[in-house]
Amino acid sequence: MSSRLQLARFHPKLIDALQDYNRERFFKDLGAGATVGIVALPLAMAFAIASGLTPEAGIWTAIIAGFLISLLGGSVIQIGGPAGAFIVIVYGIVERYGLANLLIATACAGVLLFLLGLFKLGTLVRYVPLSIVVGFTNGIAVLILLSQLKDLLGLSIAKMPADVFSQLHTMAQHLDTFNPYALGLGLVCLLGLFIWPLLLRIDSRIGHVVHRVASRVTMTRAVQRGARTPGPIVALVTLTLVAWAFKLPVETIGTRFGGVPQGVPAFALPNFSWETVKQLVTPTITIALLGAIESLLCARVADQLSGQPRHDPNQELMAQGIANVVVPFFGGMPATGTIARTVTNIRSGGTSPIAGIVHAVTLLVIVLLAAPLAYHVPLSVLAGILVFVGWNMGEWREFTPYRLRHFSRHYRLLMLGTFFLTVVFDLTVAVQVGIVLACALFIRRMSGLFTVELVSLQPPVLTYKLYGALFFGAAAKLDEAVAAVERAPRGMTVVLDAMHLISIDATGIDALRQLHRAVLSRDGVLCIESVQAQPLEVMERSGFADELASGKPAHG
Repeated sequence: MSSRLQLARFHPKLIDALQDYNRERFFKDLGAGATVGIVALPLAMAFAIASGLTPEAGIWTAIIAGFLISLLGGSVIQIGGPAGAFIVIVYGIVERYGLANLLIATACAGVLLFLLGLFKLGTLVRYVPLSIVVGFTNGIAVLILLSQLKDLLGLSIAKMPADVFSQLHTMAQHLDTFNPYALGLGLVCLLGLFIWPLLLRIDSRIGHVVHRVASRVTMTRAVQRGARTPGPIVALVTLTLVAWAFKLPVETIGTRFGGVPQGVPAFALPNFSWETVKQLVTPTITIALLGAIESLLCARVADQLSGQPRHDPNQELMAQGIANVVVPFFGGMPATGTIARTVTNIRSGGTSPIAGIVHAVTLLVIVLLAAPLAYHVPLSVLAGILVFVGWNMGEWREFTPYRLRHFSRHYRLLMLGTFFLTVVFDLTVAVQVGIVLACALFIRRMSGLFTVELVSLQPPVLTYKLYGALFFGAAAKLDEAVAAVERAPRGMTVVLDAMHLISIDATGIDALRQLHRAVLSRDGVLCIESVQAQPLEVMERSGFADELASGKPAHG
């Protein structure tokens, strides 16, 4: 067997998708890409602003990263760009390390993501337990909801702290600056986003009434076309016009940031230094870990919804890595696969990565032609959009008493523990503690599956049966057999029936060696029968098989 390290092949899905590409698919991708590009505009701005960055940071991340991820990615249908899951992480990094160091950490995370894909480690993300994923996803959703209270209430706060308790304390101190106009716009936006999808559903009460009224005035098709327009765009345009027309005293993108620049951002090299990189290990790992989990989970969802060929996780990570290396040089933020835009792409008829490329081009055209119009967008409307995103992100049913009763104690402990750690501390601590706890619980469960059964005690033969995996978490269970040998008459033959022993590790071999020494000290013989392939291979490689054959312990 070759010992050479096998690297992943760099083969974007776009190459395969273009082999049987035709005009019909192109027009489907064109329509889907344009729709996703329109949807991505308010989300990109909202994610950047909520992360403590300027709106153009989110827009150009969506353009550049979205283009590169679709061009080079391992998923046929996934759309990449800034994601809501990064809001809390990015805000904390900017507050603690500064914007320049966020760019460095993002680029370093990109390198790490590329290496994960190159060395075929993309499948490892699937080993993160579902309970941990649900826990930190709900935790991030809660943090997003809390982070939007400031703009939703229109509070005048110059700078918000990063941790949740300080944020709540700061907002409580500034409740006297509450702006009812901002809250009104935000609530109308939020209500509209929940109602809008129901307009097309004739089985819903709202949809039934709308369709009945429209049919009476022969406007059914017009209503259907309008309802297909993405909700966030409808909310953004209509409420911005309302705020502008009535001159409502609310904070806008223009009053806070001076608008959105119309030109292409300049290429700039962050000030890299080895000392800086060493200080950014934790944020780098956090961005890479979250980016990998989010992108591959999103790709799996896309596979299930679209019926397209399965994604290549290693190629997807390499594409995500390249995108995150490039965007910091244009002042961008971390990027990953985004479920909301990917689902929009699928429902709009996207068939290939061309749709993702069109989405990036659509955003580019909008920025170059209509950037000044963003000046009047109220921040409370963007906050309403993000509250809607955060609400949809959370899997709230999993936390209901009915659902919790159906989970094991281990699952509940991991899910709730990860959730509270994410909210109270941060994602890195939550995932680290969650994975360590998951490993500990798994070891405990697996050790419980290993048993040593006394079959017969008929001198001069003592027979045991081994069941399960003899590994470091279960090796102590052989101590009873060792104690029994030490109490037995001299000259006994100890037989271990290993027919049901499925695996063994180095600690298990050491436990068998202790049993062998105890048998030899009583002038007996140890026999192991019916050994399966994996335990036999470990016994031979460790030299324990030779010790049994010679009747001598490892060191004579």
